[in-house]
Amino acid sequence: MPNKRIFFSKRAPFPKGPYSQGVIHNGILYISGQCPVDPLTGRVITGTIKEETRAVLENLMAIVEDSGGKMTDVLKVTCYLSNMDDFVEFNSVYKEYFPEEPPARTTLQAARLPMNVKVEIDAIVKLDGEL
Repeated sequence: MPNKRIFFSKRAPFPKGPYSQGVIHNGILYISGQCPVDPLTGRVITGTIKEETRAVLENLMAIVEDSGGKMTDVLKVTCYLSNMDDFVEFNSVYKEYFPEEPPARTTLQAARLPMNVKVEIDAIVKLDGEL
């Protein structure tokens, strides 16, 4: 992968394990799963599904924007919910961040997410503006 570049945003949480916050390759940004973690303190934000979803999407948006992209450049997301009963409330926040032409998406229920959070989201983003 000669064009592979590790990307890091100071406005999003520092990875807690052996993985990169993001990797850019050939104009595509691959963002690792983001959890509801406060980027300033490193502490998990525990709350309602809406509060956790907003925190996750704010972290995701910080990485997208700091890489030079916009939320409209997000092509695909995978959303992991600890409880699919939260799907409607999750969507009510999610659609605020993708109001028009939302990305392709897969949503799964995960038996247990890191740090016992309610939601985690990863993303693939086209950075050069060409589709």
